[in-house]
Amino acid sequence: MTAIKHALQRDIFTPNDERLLSIVNVCKAGKKKKNCFLCATVTTERPVQVKVVKVKKSDKGDFYKRQIAWALRDLGVVDAKDASKESPEFDLHFEKIYKWVASSTAEKNAFISCIWKLNQRYLRKKIDFVNVSSQLLEELPKVTEESVPSGENQSVTGGDEEVVDEYQELNAREEQDIEIMMEGCEYAISNAEAFAERLSRELQVLDGANIQSIMASEKQVNILMKLLDEALKEVDQIELKLSSYEEMLQSVKEQMDQISESNHLIHLSNTNNVKLLSEIEFLVNHMDLAKGHIKALQEGDLASSRGIEACTNAADALLQCMNVALRPGHDMLLAVRQQLQRFSDLREHFARRLANHLNNVFVQQFTQALIQLYNRSYFLSVPGHDQSSTLAQHSVELALPNHHPFHRDLLRYAKLMEWLKSTDYGKYEGLAKNYMDYLSRLYEREIKDFFEVAKIKMTGTTKESKKFATLPRKESAVKQETESLHGSSGKLTGSTSSLNKLTVQSSGNRRSQSSSLLDMGNMSASDLDVADRTKFDKIFEQVLSELEPLCLAEQDFISKFFKLQHQSIPGTVTEAEDLDGGTLSRQHNSGTPLPVSSEREMIRQMMIKIFRCIEPELNNLIALGDKIDSFNSLYMLVKMSHHVWTAQNVDPASFLSTTLGNVLVTVKRNFDKCISNQIRQMEEVKISKKSKVGILPFVAEFEEFAGLAESIFKNAERRGDLDKAYTKLIRGVFVNVEKVANESQKTPRDVVMMENFHRIFATLSRLKISCLETEKKEAKQKYTDHLQSYVIYSLGQPLEKLNHFFEGVEARVAQGVREEEVSYQLAFNKQELRKVIKEYPGKEVKKGLDNLYKKVDKHLCEEENLLQVVWHSMQDEFIRQYKHFEGLIARCYPGSGVTMEFTIQDILDYCSSIAQSH
Repeated sequence: MTAIKHALQRDIFTPNDERLLSIVNVCKAGKKKKNCFLCATVTTERPVQVKVVKVKKSDKGDFYKRQIAWALRDLGVVDAKDASKESPEFDLHFEKIYKWVASSTAEKNAFISCIWKLNQRYLRKKIDFVNVSSQLLEELPKVTEESVPSGENQSVTGGDEEVVDEYQELNAREEQDIEIMMEGCEYAISNAEAFAERLSRELQVLDGANIQSIMASEKQVNILMKLLDEALKEVDQIELKLSSYEEMLQSVKEQMDQISESNHLIHLSNTNNVKLLSEIEFLVNHMDLAKGHIKALQEGDLASSRGIEACTNAADALLQCMNVALRPGHDMLLAVRQQLQRFSDLREHFARRLANHLNNVFVQQFTQALIQLYNRSYFLSVPGHDQSSTLAQHSVELALPNHHPFHRDLLRYAKLMEWLKSTDYGKYEGLAKNYMDYLSRLYEREIKDFFEVAKIKMTGTTKESKKFATLPRKESAVKQETESLHGSSGKLTGSTSSLNKLTVQSSGNRRSQSSSLLDMGNMSASDLDVADRTKFDKIFEQVLSELEPLCLAEQDFISKFFKLQHQSIPGTVTEAEDLDGGTLSRQHNSGTPLPVSSEREMIRQMMIKIFRCIEPELNNLIALGDKIDSFNSLYMLVKMSHHVWTAQNVDPASFLSTTLGNVLVTVKRNFDKCISNQIRQMEEVKISKKSKVGILPFVAEFEEFAGLAESIFKNAERRGDLDKAYTKLIRGVFVNVEKVANESQKTPRDVVMMENFHRIFATLSRLKISCLETEKKEAKQKYTDHLQSYVIYSLGQPLEKLNHFFEGVEARVAQGVREEEVSYQLAFNKQELRKVIKEYPGKEVKKGLDNLYKKVDKHLCEEENLLQVVWHSMQDEFIRQYKHFEGLIARCYPGSGVTMEFTIQDILDYCSSIAQSH
């Protein structure tokens, strides 16, 4: 067992820094004996961990392997089975109960005793020992861990509490010394006691030699002591000399300290002078404004290009001086505070002068544009002026005034506006509001005049004199407007009552004119030709084409002049605020610049304020176009959709895109209303009881609508809306054609269905509408079915008696009479057949066909021209009946020589002559 213990210590536990304390050979109880070893181990490193390890011999049997390990703190109970009787069985209670049988009771007791001692020494939690003899559970001596060398291998014996040193291997040097010693003595191995006595004697000899050597060196020690005394005297002399040297150096040190302190003060003074010079240079270089810049800010000419450039440079220099990052303590200097106050005064003075000048520029530009507008209005309102020439001039001048010269003049001040925005946001905001006030009034007048011209051109009416007669005289109106503007130019938020009054008057006049145009009587679509609709389309396209660049140019100018971010990001637009009162944005105090997202919103709100009349005017124009001709909604839907798509590609959240999108909703509603009206008109159609029906009005209107729509919606973005409308309309046409056919009294139902579905099929085949392919096939099928039904019903039985005779023959054959025996029937013999045939000579047949032709001619309408088609179908049906009769005669009366008194060729000749005669 000792050999196994050493082997396990060497191979398994030493590599894991563990010491093997006890081992027991066991096998599991109640099973086939497979021996293994339970080992109690402790780690050599602190904190000490105590484990119970199960070691098993490998299958090959040449080495041991570690199978499982349990921490001793997880052991709850040790059960020895019987304390009074020796038994090799015992149980260990970990997470589950393990039953073991030891190879011997002694090994079991030694292992349990070791477990008890380890529990007492290392664990706070005490393990329950059940059925264990009290002799095994003796107290372990109080041996501290420090008293046991860390490198020693120790074991706890079975019944003793003392710690016995284990075998310790010799190192290489010790082995070599022992070998040399043993080689010098021949009997070192054979007689160990003699060898030990010899070693003892040699040790005593060595000890005596050491003592004699020490006693012989006493003389040398005395000599050494004398030398040490002399050395001490020399050291004392050296110390005296060093003391004198130290006294002399002390005075030198004091002088050097004085020199060093003087140099430090000089260096400190120089450093302070350099720093002071640096601070002065910094303040002079960054806070000194040139006299030329000061003069430009105070007296610079803001009307000339050179003056604007000089003022711009001076304003930038002033801004740099005011925004310089002062170092700590600069703001406490009186000169710095005075200079900052001077800069602030210059900024306030120049900002006020710039704001007043720009406000005057706004007024001047507005006045010039107003004079041009009144010149045009005055020209149109001259008494006796030829109205036709006025309309011709309107057709040429259907264009909005170009504001590019005004924008070009104002963009010279863009950099100054940026300076004003960063230095005095209140005045910048006031200028923006004034610009909106002036431009909104100007654009309102220009746009309303533009739309009035477009309405006059659309309707062809001449109401200009009435429109312009109510406007004030040119000279007095312009003078009044100019005075009101100049009166408000001195202060940025001045009164604008005169502008408001004149705008209200102008708006009222235009509103009355619009009402007069919209109150015209409804003009039916049938009264307008393709040229009228094309004219409307061109006018509407021209209106949109004029508005689009106007809005884009104004938005681009606003973003450049007011230095705002105009490229908006989808999803960043906030809820609109009312701009008519006070501030552009209520969420920011005056004087505080807006963030980027609010600047985009500011552009949008400025555009809404300036062009607030565009959306109502467009809606009025759309209402007029729809009133003139409901089919105009098709043109407007296509044009408006294209312009909305173009605007959204440029900027989805721009004013133009939003406005056109809102108007597009109105156009789409008008288009849907147009479709609904057509369906309602179909349902309300009433037919005359005294005249034939013919092609129904809504069928012809659908043909007109489809032809017009296909020409308009070719390659259009809103093709899907038209396809949905087609589906609704064609369903309504089908349903109402059948409804009218059922209600028709004079015209047979089959004729109404045949003629109208023939027209529908022809229309769909000609237009090739892909979404109505199913309806086209359905229309063709209905036309074919009702044509056949009408032919069979109208033709009926032209040879009635002959038809009845052969019906009887077919009945006899059906009852089982053979065909060749039918002639022997009394009622169906040859003589009876000849009598019936004689009643239908060729003249009577032709007469009956002629009456049939006249009847068909009365039923059919000339518009669809189906008479010859129906007549040809009746001819084929009559020939089919004739061939049927001849077949029955040949089969039932063979060899009788009985034939009809007219032939198929006679039938063809009769039908042809009847058709030609009519």
